[in-house]
Amino acid sequence: MYAVFKRELFSLLNSLMAYITIGIFLLVSGLLLWFFPDTSILEYGYAELTGFFSLAPFLFMFLIPAITMRSFAEERREGTYILLASRPLSDLQIIMAKYLACLALVFFSLLPTLLYYYSIVHLGLPEGNIDGGAVTGSYIGLLLLGSAFVSIGIFASSVTKNQVIAFAVAVFISFIVYSGFDALSKIFTLSLFESVFAWLSVNQHFQSMSRGVLDTRDLVYFVTFDLLFLGMTSLVVGGRKW
Repeated sequence: MYAVFKRELFSLLNSLMAYITIGIFLLVSGLLLWFFPDTSILEYGYAELTGFFSLAPFLFMFLIPAITMRSFAEERREGTYILLASRPLSDLQIIMAKYLACLALVFFSLLPTLLYYYSIVHLGLPEGNIDGGAVTGSYIGLLLLGSAFVSIGIFASSVTKNQVIAFAVAVFISFIVYSGFDALSKIFTLSLFESVFAWLSVNQHFQSMSRGVLDTRDLVYFVTFDLLFLGMTSLVVGGRKW
């Protein structure tokens, strides 16, 4: 499994798409956070990263599918998955190796954004006037959110040979689980459906962690969410092999 993980990670790092994706994420978040007057921290006047953590999920919604769309779709199109499947590895091990490689790339894309936190710590008045607990919780939540979108992207890539279709399916599902359920919970107010849709919404659990509260229920939700989509990917891949 480690060999497949290393192969996938180096394949991503050697692809131009990965660098374009990370570059777009850092460029857009940097411009919105520091330069555009309507969203700039310097104009806002408060030492916090709420704007960045509110923006990042929507950037992830498009950028992570761009990373994951080639996971299975490209291998099936080029016929190289047959060689990979012939190795003494289970389908789940192959899926986990691809999942962890994409998640590692998401982690690498978040590392440069720590410079934002460092800058605000020193720009604050007095220096260091920032809620470190909320920032830590938000980064953990953002990484878990990224893992959820990666699992969706891996699943979308497994159901088609076309990378563009895999990208579109992943974006659509990511939008539904992040914003769709949240909107439905606000429509069905004062009813049982409100609490059900609120619990299903990824946004609700991400916002809970962004407040600096690390609740085990949120962690269980994200782990269950990832396992659900990885399990569906295993069924798709196993069914095609059969």
